[in-house]
Amino acid sequence: MLKTVLSPSLVGLHLVTIAVLASFVLLGRWQLGVFEDSGAPRAARDPAPVGVTTLSEPGRHLTADAVSRRVTAEGTFDADRQVLVTGRDGGFWVLAPLDLADGTALPVVRGWVAQAGDPATVPGGKVAVAGRLRPSEQVDSVRRDVRRLPDGQLLSISTAELVNVWQGKRLRDGYVVASAQTPAPAVPLKAVAAEAPREEGPFNWRNLAYALNWWLFGAFAVFMWFHFVRDAVRSRKNPPPAPQPVPLSESATR
Repeated sequence: MLKTVLSPSLVGLHLVTIAVLASFVLLGRWQLGVFEDSGAPRAARDPAPVGVTTLSEPGRHLTADAVSRRVTAEGTFDADRQVLVTGRDGGFWVLAPLDLADGTALPVVRGWVAQAGDPATVPGGKVAVAGRLRPSEQVDSVRRDVRRLPDGQLLSISTAELVNVWQGKRLRDGYVVASAQTPAPAVPLKAVAAEAPREEGPFNWRNLAYALNWWLFGAFAVFMWFHFVRDAVRSRKNPPPAPQPVPLSESATR
């Protein structure tokens, strides 16, 4: 059997089958990759900025449509309530409440500093802030240090925690990552990048069908290879009977 399987005619068949099978597997994997990429998150429509009060309300969670929206707000920063959010890109986010004209306040990430002692002077007077609205962070998802943080530092931007930190303020849900401020602060801070809205792309099911087709072709190639090898082995084990010689007397009469 081994001699038959390794005969020159079948060795060529083995090599062709391996090449065909590898090609079909790779083609199927390529189509599967196209299918998976079609459903990957992509940039969503980025509407024009709106007032933050139209998207964020006190005591009510942000809706999915409000997350990462560009917003604007006008108010006055409370310099006495500014805090640092530690563990952000190897440094600190500078967070301060922006008191709005309606008696509510909005947490605003003003920028980033490398060290807790770096200057981050809060501008006085009325300011206009533009940025992106982000949802309140879940406290359970933030790593907790065993050590106690210094006063004026936090690990997360959670509305539930900020209510206790900034007692007496009626906070709107979420926070704004500022991208611009008017007038500009006297001590500029490094801007914090805020992710633009993204959405899941529609899956292209046709590419998944193509991948399955290529793999079915590969399975059929293996089946045909097995069929030819089996027939060759059977033919060698059971060769056809040799033709019987015809007697001379019979051949003469015929």
